[in-house]
Amino acid sequence: MKLKGLFSTAIAVISGMIVLVGLFAPIALLPVISSLFLQWASILAGIAILIGIFSMFGTHLSKIRQRSKNSTYSFALLLFFLLTFFASALPQNTLLEGILLNNIMIPVEVSLMALLSVSLVYASARLLTHRTDLKSIIFIVTALVTLIGLTPWPVIGTLPIVSGLVQMLAAGGARGMLIGIALGTLLTGMRVIFGADRPYGGK
Repeated sequence: MKLKGLFSTAIAVISGMIVLVGLFAPIALLPVISSLFLQWASILAGIAILIGIFSMFGTHLSKIRQRSKNSTYSFALLLFFLLTFFASALPQNTLLEGILLNNIMIPVEVSLMALLSVSLVYASARLLTHRTDLKSIIFIVTALVTLIGLTPWPVIGTLPIVSGLVQMLAAGGARGMLIGIALGTLLTGMRVIFGADRPYGGK
């Protein structure tokens, strides 16, 4: 088992170094090998997604057969998954696609955004009861400004000045999240390449 772990670690480290060097230093055949490894990774990721879909179907079908407590939700999940899949396979602007988009996806997204707004206000109120520092005040002010800017007011509609401020805050937050995700992905990849983390089975 120890030899197997060392072998898998060596393969992961060598493959990662080849891809990394091939992307930044085009030496000899390294870019070609790096591109080949990336294509293999894309194919394996696609196969993994298919395996996950089949696993999801098997799990929820077994719940439906056994008539477990939440089998109704399993049936709804499989039904709408199949409807969405076949609707996406049909030509665009079909009647089924319009029904799914206007009557299912958009109402669900609006409901989720409403729940998110309520959750932000509740979290802000709870935060101020435990902490009253500058970060807490900035958080609740940002949440309130966002709600005011996105709310369609009677007669005047949305406030242009507040809407522009909301867009600026949203853009800054999205960029911060993307930078954090990029740094976290880079750090995780480097730890895997250097063998500090071994998610592929090594210890």
